[in-house]
Amino acid sequence: MTEHTAPARLDLHQDVALLTADIIDIFSVSGEERRLADAVEHALRSVPQLEVVRDGDSIIARTNLGRTERVILAGHLDTVPLPTTEGSLGTVPSYWPSGAPGEGILYGRGATDMKGGVAVKLALAAGLFDGGAEPDKDITFVFYDHEEVEAVKSGLGRLVRNHGGLLGGDFAILLEPTNGTVEGGCNGTIRFEATTTGEAAHSARAWMGSNAIHAAAPILARLAAYEPRTINVDGLDYRESLNAVKVNGGTAGNVIPDRCIVEINYRFAPDKTPDDAERHVRELLEGFDVVRTDAAAGARPGLNHPAAASFVAAVGAAPKPKYGWTDVARFSELGIPAVNFGPGDALLAHKDNEHVDADAIRDCLRALRSWLTE
Repeated sequence: MTEHTAPARLDLHQDVALLTADIIDIFSVSGEERRLADAVEHALRSVPQLEVVRDGDSIIARTNLGRTERVILAGHLDTVPLPTTEGSLGTVPSYWPSGAPGEGILYGRGATDMKGGVAVKLALAAGLFDGGAEPDKDITFVFYDHEEVEAVKSGLGRLVRNHGGLLGGDFAILLEPTNGTVEGGCNGTIRFEATTTGEAAHSARAWMGSNAIHAAAPILARLAAYEPRTINVDGLDYRESLNAVKVNGGTAGNVIPDRCIVEINYRFAPDKTPDDAERHVRELLEGFDVVRTDAAAGARPGLNHPAAASFVAAVGAAPKPKYGWTDVARFSELGIPAVNFGPGDALLAHKDNEHVDADAIRDCLRALRSWLTE
């Protein structure tokens, strides 16, 4: 853990791209979010219209303006570890290749996933009340830790358990990178281990044993021949995928293996529950020992909700499906329609050259501010 120091100071009224660079410069790899959480909390407490609650390294900030509609803007503070490739642009905290801060492309860990989104939320929290203006919706801002690690550590999950009453709302927007396009819902994900067994023997006398790795060949053949489906859910086409992601077997180079485990990941459309997805995989792999090891439900897009429809109209681009799993699923479980919308290209997340266009951050802020005050 990094040594705890005084909170870094964030200027929420500066250009939002420059604010993003300042946030990138605050180290916040999963498990070490405290310094950024301190800075975010300190900045939010300077906005008198906000009720601020902190739980560990997660923060909830809410307006209480008596509006008939409440919107949740959520996103995580943590990043994956810093890149290790020597000479990569991403090895520095933040970097402007143009040499002019705030112009062009911003590089750095979290530029897309998702410190640009964090900066947009902070700029909104402060700027919506500039000059006596007020949003026409009540807003709950949620910043949470431990998103980039196993789900059991999720700061958002902890907030739901400890402060669920503060997370009610009519509609939620998760500021994950979407290139400024609304991405509705998300696919679910489920993992399995398919195990084959054999009998160990010296490889010089292989006929005295039974090769468990060879016995796994039909599993791989069925998965290779499988044709994933595209399923329309509430007007969006979700592409599924079913793949072997890891094979583990064998003990030594001269031993016939007596056990082999094929790890399998199924990304399924949000028309299914995890139990539906499990039945589908078991049917495909009938005859094999299959154990479910992990699962997370997807989320339907919820674009038929009036708030979602008005937001899509305000953004102006046709919505798309979210193929990967995101925390919109947690809001869906709470009965809150949720979409993904944020600056940056999701395909750049976690890459050593992670970067975002400064104008994409500004465009995201502009779209949300316009919708929240229309």
